[in-house]
Amino acid sequence: MQVGHMSWVVDGKRYDTDKATQIASDYYWDGNNWERHGRNTFLYRTPRGRYFVVTLTMWQGEQDGLRPVTEQEARDLYEGALSEHMVEYEAAFPTAAVEPA
Repeated sequence: MQVGHMSWVVDGKRYDTDKATQIASDYYWDGNNWERHGRNTFLYRTPRGRYFVVTLTMWQGEQDGLRPVTEQEARDLYEGALSEHMVEYEAAFPTAAVEPA
């Protein structure tokens, strides 16, 4: 799923879903619906290598949101809660060292 266009400025930096690459999400069909408890989370990487999360909600009284995350937070999300990967790990985190298990 593609998130509709979102563009927010946080700490003087513009985060834009149209210019970033979606690398992971929790958006998948579980047999009943696509939404995870009324919310979905999408992880992005900007062309300059910054990461941010977009959260979409279906709940009245909540708002969709965008927040920057560190590379470590992004890696934790990619390796954990965001099981739908749009790009391979090495493409999502080009500076991360991956060792054989």
